[in-house]
Amino acid sequence: MEPIPRYRFERIVQDAIDLIPDELSAVLDNVAIVIEDSAPDEPDLLGVFDGVPITERNDSEAPSVITIFRHPLCACAADERELIDEVAITVIHELAHAAGIDDDRLDELGWA
Repeated sequence: MEPIPRYRFERIVQDAIDLIPDELSAVLDNVAIVIEDSAPDEPDLLGVFDGVPITERNDSEAPSVITIFRHPLCACAADERELIDEVAITVIHELAHAAGIDDDRLDELGWA
């Protein structure tokens, strides 16, 4: 599907954040979630975690950042319902990285 307006995409991301399981909500204290149109070097990237997982973090470290990419997420969805699902999966996937969960474990849990 074509990219939806940024304000609508921001609402979908916020709705996805609201769905975060209680086990992961504590991770949000040290993570900023930002939205960009796309990654400059990887145009198909849906999201990325940049920082130190909570399992390795100390109090002096700067907050981590999760970036959610609007254009590739819209491109991989056939309609808005599918986009909502893909955004939720991407937000939880990246937040799990912030919690120290690797891709293999995410695959086992069905969030890869």
